[in-house]
Order: sequence, then C-alpha cells, then structure tokens
Amino acid sequence: MTNDSPTGGAIPASVPTIDAKAAPTLQHAEAEVFYTEAIRELAATDIPFLVAGTYAVSAYTGVTRQTKDLDIFCKAGDYARILAHFKQAGYAVEIVDDRWLGKVFKSTHFFDVIFASANGTMPVGDQWLEHARQIELLGSQVRIVGPTELIWSKCFIQDRRRHDGADIAHTILKAQDQIDWHRLLSYLEVHWEVLLMQLLNFRWIYPSERDHIPAWLLDELLDRLAKQRELPTPRMKICRGRLLSPTDYEIDVKEWGFAGVGGTGEFRDG
Repeated sequence: MTNDSPTGGAIPASVPTIDAKAAPTLQHAEAEVFYTEAIRELAATDIPFLVAGTYAVSAYTGVTRQTKDLDIFCKAGDYARILAHFKQAGYAVEIVDDRWLGKVFKSTHFFDVIFASANGTMPVGDQWLEHARQIELLGSQVRIVGPTELIWSKCFIQDRRRHDGADIAHTILKAQDQIDWHRLLSYLEVHWEVLLMQLLNFRWIYPSERDHIPAWLLDELLDRLAKQRELPTPRMKICRGRLLSPTDYEIDVKEWGFAGVGGTGEFRDG
C-alpha cells in the first residue's frame, strides 16, 4: 500500500519509475553489502528519504564514476529520526554539522544524511519528494532526487577542491526534457546570477546543444542583468563568495572589509 502524502514513508504511486542509465562503482567493493543493508533498513521505515549524489547523477546521465559514499537526503524534521533509527539498530552515528549533515557508520563504511546545503541556501522540502523519481537500487525500490532538484543541489558546489559544474552540464544534456525550469528559477530566485552562470557554462561547453536551455529563461535572466547594470553600485561592500567556499573567501570578510551572507561590512565611498 502506498501513501500519497509526501511525508509518508511508502513511495506514492504517483512517483514515476525510471530505469537508471548507469550506476557508480564503489571505491571499496565490500561497501556494497553495507549500502544494500542500509537501503533495505531505510526502505522498511516510515521515514521518507531520497537518494542523491553520484547515484542520481549516474541514473540520469549514464556517467559511471567511482564513489566513496552514499548521499541520503531528507527533510530537516526527519534527519534526527533517521539517525536515531540507525543508532537503535546498532550502527554508529555522528552529527558532523547540525545545520545540515550527519553520518551513519558500520566499521569503515558510512553514508551521509543531508537535509540542507552547507551554506544554508538549499533546504530539502516536500517538493523534493513530490518531484522525485523511483528506481531499483541494490535490491530495494527507492526515490531518487529529481533532475531539477539535483541541479539545485549542485549549483553552489564550486571551490578549489570540488566543482560540480560538470554534473550540472551533464544533467542538462541528458535530462533537459525532465527539468522544470520554472521551479529551478524559483529555487534560485535570490541567487539568479548563479543560475545564469550555470546556463552560460552549459552553452559554452555544448555550443551545438544551446537549445537545451529555454529561450524564455535566458531572456528573463539577461533582462535582469540588463536592469541591474542600469543601477548604481551597492554601497555596502559584499562578498557572497563564502556561499561557494568558506575557506577561499575567508580573507574577504576577515581582512578586506566585505560583508558575508549576513552581518555588515565597510561602505564604499561615494
């Protein structure tokens, strides 16, 4: 029996089933036993969750690459429930950062439990569950994050150690007909320039596939840019770079007088 509520644990009948185009390989082959057990344990609960990360990228794009872990996304209210469930089942758990990330361990193997992005811009909500897809993974039927939310989850991952731009470009290339561009714009409304950057990145990488980006969306973002250019420069010095990399842009806030995401900075003269 399924539950049509996005907060239910069973997968609603309305969630479309897809065949994964590929699956990642595991950095440690013996981890497959752990992941199979963990997915089965999760699927047997009444806690809704989504598989994301490399497994989702492979499912939509056909890209096969090595992964060292498994990303489980959930709503913030279910984060503690998942960790508590596995703790009671005898697993080790760790709260890495109570703002977004926990881990479940068995021996040296682990999976991540994620309910938001590290920079706080991307809380996992009901829409993620409503617009998910269903696949068979390691013997269990599970929901994976939809392509629209997959792109959103990767838009701010760009620092010197990791940049997920290729995942976004490949998802657009291989799943553009499944992306809800209006919803993606609504997710990135405050940070629309980040979306524009990703779209321009795609156009540059795949000049022969530029029509994968809807004309109305590019027109909308370029119109915003044109209107913005008519306005004066902001008086307060702002560096939003720490949304991309807290480390790489630390000096801007600590020494150069720029405000970060919150707080105040120096004011420009004139």
